[in-house]
Amino acid sequence: MALFDLRLKKLDQDIAHASSYQAYQEACLSHDEISGAEAWKADDASDDYDYILIQKRVQRLKIARGNGDMHALMSIIHEGLHGNLGNIANPAIRRKCKMGTKYLIVQFIEEVKLALDQIYQANEDDVDFYEKLSFFEETAHAFGRSCLMLSGGAGLGFFHCGVVKSLNEKELLPSVVSGASAGSIIAALVGTRTHDELLDALSAENIYETFKKWRSWAGFGKNSLFDSTALENALISLFDLTTFEEAYKKTRRHVTVTVSPADLHQHSRLLNAKTSPNAIITQAVRASCAVPVVFSPVQLRAKTPAGDIVPYIPNRRFADGSLMADLPFDRLARLYGVNHSIVSQTNPLAVPFIQSARINPQSLWGLSTRHVGQLLKSNSIFAIDIIENMTDNKGAKLTIHKVKSIIDQQYVGNINILPKQQIRNLTQVIANPSLESINALIVSGEKSTWPQLDVIEKNTKISESLRYYLGKLKQREAVELGHSAY
Repeated sequence: MALFDLRLKKLDQDIAHASSYQAYQEACLSHDEISGAEAWKADDASDDYDYILIQKRVQRLKIARGNGDMHALMSIIHEGLHGNLGNIANPAIRRKCKMGTKYLIVQFIEEVKLALDQIYQANEDDVDFYEKLSFFEETAHAFGRSCLMLSGGAGLGFFHCGVVKSLNEKELLPSVVSGASAGSIIAALVGTRTHDELLDALSAENIYETFKKWRSWAGFGKNSLFDSTALENALISLFDLTTFEEAYKKTRRHVTVTVSPADLHQHSRLLNAKTSPNAIITQAVRASCAVPVVFSPVQLRAKTPAGDIVPYIPNRRFADGSLMADLPFDRLARLYGVNHSIVSQTNPLAVPFIQSARINPQSLWGLSTRHVGQLLKSNSIFAIDIIENMTDNKGAKLTIHKVKSIIDQQYVGNINILPKQQIRNLTQVIANPSLESINALIVSGEKSTWPQLDVIEKNTKISESLRYYLGKLKQREAVELGHSAY
């Protein structure tokens, strides 16, 4: 490998300063060609995954496809298809090149997709309609799907705009999206805007005009330090009285907003078209953004079938979603069959402690650091439990409980997109944004997403194909049964 080739240094600079994804991609591929990584991709063998298993699976799929044997294809897919078959999603594989992965892995994913195409299009004298429907239902459920989770982050949350913008432009936005606190604003935009509408909604100019004065000082001795009027008006202008069910019918995206209770004996809630179809998105987002002390907690609202606006969960108020459910992966898994997560993480309480060496440690130092971090977390939770049990004051008990929930959360996913750690980020957490700061955060979000686009495309290609064909079959079933196919 040409490790000391001066051309590689030049390409490293081109990669770091690329102004578009196309320029970034071209520089990465050129780097792989010169460094020898391209030759590495072409060699099936590697200790990082079970290449022999994948070779055999590709061969079996090819033979069955060539013979037009639909039942053999269905059997091969049924018996072992999952997102990390043979450890093909091992992060260590991605470290060997700037872009892409082993060609064998790419070939396997493509063979599975071709097999799914062929099964869907099969003559129904060979595979009848309900056999197809059953196959795609069972396989989609077993294989799972990806979700996008947008963390809290106050003013840093505009970073999510760049992440979503990159995914949307490449048509890689997962259909399951969650947002907490500032992330709930961007998640709600995803849930209420079509592909083309998002292109406009996520521009720096539009974001700035909407949120340029979202914080105004209220003063001490009030319910909160900041007046929420400007934020509420901004959210109303974006989402009006749209409910979660209405948003889903428009975009077909499963969008969740997380909120935390403002009292002690309640758990965080996930608001979406399944759990709270008639809840109004505006109030859900306003509640999720209600950082304690900074903004006052919120009474949720819902829309009746007659169009009247009524309280939702009366006598309860809710606050910042990131306090207890910044990344609600486990509950999204139960609701939507999610088993793979893409995380855009801007939470200032988490980002400084998240490093790639801790997420996927390879060295002895990395493994040791992660282990020590886990021990500190466990010991801290134990200590807080003791303090909470010894405290009788209700207000103090609630505060201690919130602190524990912050420490006890998981702040990373399978794919993690993080902003660069810079001191100036701290100043953007509580300040009103400028057009320049929003544009910088959006560009940062885009550039941080570029290294992940290739792997996201590969990770989602099979699940999206499964759900696309399942949706087509369900639409056809609905039409034949005389039901609505929305």
